[in-house]
Amino acid sequence: MTMPMTAPLPSVRGVLTRDRPLADLTWLRVGGPADWLFQPADRADLQAFLAGLDPAVPVFPMGVGSNLIVRDGGIRGVVIRLGRGFNDISVDGGRVRAGAAALDGQVARRAAAAGVDLTFLRTIPGTIGGAVRMNAGCYGSYVADHLVGATAVTRQGAVVELDPGALQFAYRRSALPEGWVLVSALFEGGRGDPAELAAKMDAQLARRDASQPVGSRSAGSTFRNPAGYSSTGRADDVHDLKAWKVIEAAGMRGARRGGAEMSGKHANFLINSGAATAADLEGLGEDVRKRVFQHSGLTLEWEIMRVGEPAAGPGLEPGDKKGR
Repeated sequence: MTMPMTAPLPSVRGVLTRDRPLADLTWLRVGGPADWLFQPADRADLQAFLAGLDPAVPVFPMGVGSNLIVRDGGIRGVVIRLGRGFNDISVDGGRVRAGAAALDGQVARRAAAAGVDLTFLRTIPGTIGGAVRMNAGCYGSYVADHLVGATAVTRQGAVVELDPGALQFAYRRSALPEGWVLVSALFEGGRGDPAELAAKMDAQLARRDASQPVGSRSAGSTFRNPAGYSSTGRADDVHDLKAWKVIEAAGMRGARRGGAEMSGKHANFLINSGAATAADLEGLGEDVRKRVFQHSGLTLEWEIMRVGEPAAGPGLEPGDKKGR
């Protein structure tokens, strides 16, 4: 059910599509349609659209859907997906500026070729906009460690410059306001030999491929690692845990629901084995959370973002709470 608009949508130079299915735009290949999908031509087009859009209409910025479950009922409002006008990459000394639509791996490669070490980005799926929003990281490095600043367009269409403090980075999250669209980011990395940096990235890829189900339809890590846990209750006994370890200990490696499965190769990867619905995937994730809590008392937090409405059942509209 498309959300009623109280005013016509603004004119655009980019592409504006009504009732656009989103499943083919996500790595998990599930989900219903967006009321509207907007692909702006450039920053000015994005600004004008947001400035002229009815303030009551929700806006959801979407990258390449690498860390996302779109529910089967779709997304009410406007989904904004940046494309070619937002994927430039430039290097100046030890600093790299990247558009929000640039792929993380491509930024890592371009930086390495110029002798700048942003190699931690190489194995992170998705785009720079999503990486900044989620403070993405691996191998001990995070976006927060390298970000100099970011540029965003507010829900009202204004351009703002954000320093790392304004984003209030924490583990796998930031404080980017609702409806703001990141359009570029500036990073700084250490200097290194391009050949050595390339070899470092190759080693990271080999390590990832050996431990993760890279050939499956997944959205990366399903749950955040628990911040810390003490088996005795003593402060000096707190140790870091990995989500996959507590999932495996709870007996949920390989668990299934419909077409959804917790990977047998890496227990923290939720995969679409071929015919899963978004409800299957999210339901299996909740099964895992329940079993882990029963087994260890730990409450796992989702790392995958879940958005939109569930499919409507008999007599239910997508937004009806009984359908959740």
